[in-house]
Amino acid sequence: MTMTTEPGLEPFSIAGRTFASRLFVGTGKYASYELMQQSLDASGCEVVTVAVRRERLVNEQGESLLDFIDTSRYTILPNTAGCFDADDAVRVARLGRELLDQLDNPGKDWVKLEVLGDKKTLLPDPVGTIEATRTLVADGFKVLVYTSDDPISAQRIKDAGAAAVMPAGSPIGSGQGVLNRNNIVLCLELLKQGDADYPVIVDAGVGSASDVSLAMELGADGVLLNTAIAHAQQPVMMAHAMRKACEAGRQSYLAGRIAKKLYATASSPMEGAISYIPGE
Repeated sequence: MTMTTEPGLEPFSIAGRTFASRLFVGTGKYASYELMQQSLDASGCEVVTVAVRRERLVNEQGESLLDFIDTSRYTILPNTAGCFDADDAVRVARLGRELLDQLDNPGKDWVKLEVLGDKKTLLPDPVGTIEATRTLVADGFKVLVYTSDDPISAQRIKDAGAAAVMPAGSPIGSGQGVLNRNNIVLCLELLKQGDADYPVIVDAGVGSASDVSLAMELGADGVLLNTAIAHAQQPVMMAHAMRKACEAGRQSYLAGRIAKKLYATASSPMEGAISYIPGE
């Protein structure tokens, strides 16, 4: 029996690799590594993010996070979560490359760059982010960069050599969804000028499947999330929902929504309709 791909769900490329799933999922905050493993499977993702600071890779029971990730199935995307200046982010990125080089994982020259501005908001430091992007690109990394939804900052990051720009829907872990749809659309418009295939991934703040679907309907190439699954009351079920929402949002975007109108438009033509008057 020949399997056919649903329309709109064709593979896409990012940083020189091709994937069927447009959902990127984090590995932190789960109640257990077993639950994380089940949720990753349910999400259908092919790229998983891992914070590479050494103290985050082993839990209180002495279990290694990496023992619960099938490296033949998933591309590991190391991230620099928790870094608050460019130098620290570059150092952590290089540690991640050394770690993945030992695992022979295809993501060993990848990094999800986060340079944060403060511990309360976890908003990105735009200057430090661009500085670290330039350094890591020069060092041979494929850099996927977390940023705010500011279109000009996003363009500067692309100009610095980023393999993908990842504007936030809302603050990290907030669950507020995509707060500023217009800015995401402006980011997409600027970043894809002259390069329609340039990857733009909405990262951070989604809380439900509808948030993922909305991000994809705006035209994003993918969505990265973690807390929305890990802290759901039933993470595995939420992971299933996120997978379907990502696919549905992509199809909805490509199918082309109808124009919004102020007044009603009849679904069926009025001409030729048979009139019926009660009592006749």
